Amino acid sequence: MWVSNWVEGGIRSFIGSATGGGGGWIWSSVDGKAGWWHEGLVIYGVTAMAGLALAATLVISTRRGSLRSPWSRRIGKHPLTRHQWNNFFTFDGKLRDGGIKFLKKVRTAGVEPSIRPEVWPFLLGVYDLRSSRAERNVIQAQKRKIYEKLRRRCWQLVNHGDENSNGQESSFSGTLDHIVPKESSTPDHVIVEDDENSIADDTESSFSESSIDEEPDSIRISSASTRLGEVDPELTKIASSTGEIPKPPQRDENFTTWQRIMRLDAIRANDEWRNYNPSQAEVSRDNAVKFATCVGLKDYEHLEPCRIYHAARLVAILEAYALHDPEIGYCQGMSDLLSPILAVIEDDHEAFWCFVGFMQKARHNFRLDEVGIRRQLSIVSKIIKSKDSDLYRHLEKLQAEDCFFVYRMVVVVFRRELTFEQTLCLWEVMWADQSAIRARIGKSVWGRIRFRAPPTDDLLLYAIAAAVLQRRKMIIEKYSSMEDILRECNSMAGQLDIWKLLDDAHYLVVNLHDKIE
Repeated sequence: MWVSNWVEGGIRSFIGSATGGGGGWIWSSVDGKAGWWHEGLVIYGVTAMAGLALAATLVISTRRGSLRSPWSRRIGKHPLTRHQWNNFFTFDGKLRDGGIKFLKKVRTAGVEPSIRPEVWPFLLGVYDLRSSRAERNVIQAQKRKIYEKLRRRCWQLVNHGDENSNGQESSFSGTLDHIVPKESSTPDHVIVEDDENSIADDTESSFSESSIDEEPDSIRISSASTRLGEVDPELTKIASSTGEIPKPPQRDENFTTWQRIMRLDAIRANDEWRNYNPSQAEVSRDNAVKFATCVGLKDYEHLEPCRIYHAARLVAILEAYALHDPEIGYCQGMSDLLSPILAVIEDDHEAFWCFVGFMQKARHNFRLDEVGIRRQLSIVSKIIKSKDSDLYRHLEKLQAEDCFFVYRMVVVVFRRELTFEQTLCLWEVMWADQSAIRARIGKSVWGRIRFRAPPTDDLLLYAIAAAVLQRRKMIIEKYSSMEDILRECNSMAGQLDIWKLLDDAHYLVVNLHDKIE
């Protein structure tokens, strides 16, 4: 290219300009990578100092042509490895520097699949970034008990409903007693006492290593908590002698409705996850059917054993979540968010708490008043308006400036537009941002990170806006209605480059986060 030869031959310093006719060229070095930039690029910051030439501190382009970001090149090659993960911990099991280097690595390089089960609980707030190994062991035991209580409460509600309708005890009771004996004294069948000190006192219990025949994770029994890591005070007062579970007023009907919907959604769930976790795909039909029976799953005869097993796990955890967060309960789409977590996390109680951590933000997607959805669509609209006024004006002409055409992307967090592995990659980068914000790690800490993109609670929305902006030319030139754009968005499934998308999203964060947030 004559342009490249001209620049390389004529400019030997960090900056060279040719401003005649409004055009210009800049030679700069970012993170040790030197190169030339075309006039279409926008100089983000320029510093003038006496006796020195002008220096461009950061250059960003909306059209980078054939240039590849060093961030996107780095992503696919060097995710967080087992060796690096182990080295992040001190001798007592604490993350060094409060987890800052760990989060930097994840948000710029992702996580190696083999260590995701260990890493995700940190990203999702199940464990504090500053916790020690001993503290995590205590938290782990406590959270398992809370999940078991939630599952017990689910059983009580199911049995109560069956007794009212049939005048006799549900057949579930016999199944439950067979799998988890009420008075078992063995560690394989942990039964939680409901006295006031039960959670605090019994912290030495460990995770069961029993087989699926002895105690399937999917039907471990339970009760509730109000927020992540907090035990519902009412449940701790239940007398173990009566075995009674207080019935939430006017919620039986809601729970029955939620159960019906979640069971249908669980049966319809796809099996993309099976290639990711072959061990879960090897479950026998007998064991899969046992799980299904325990959670009241029906009409699953046409499914393979692995899909029956997965559906039963979905139901068990979604039921528990509906009681944990009765304001949200269950809505269609939540199973899409849980399914990838189940593929990564094999213990149900850990998967449940990871899901709770995910839903702390995602729950707003499922509010009946849609306040959370409208807020997020508004942010996507603001990003597009700030970055590309021509595209925004075209959307206004089509009465699509509210960005309703990305509704599905927001609700199920890009799940249906990305492949299974792409979903995991996007989510863990997004969670790393949210984890940094939860830990109150200041923006100054990220000063040396590539492109200086600060963590944001809304990385998903920047990624959605980036996906739309990547198609700006087609939208402006070919589409004449919101329905056309909606079809284009729905056709993105399987067509997106996740690392290019994250690259573009981070560029938008650098440019716009001060205006948008």
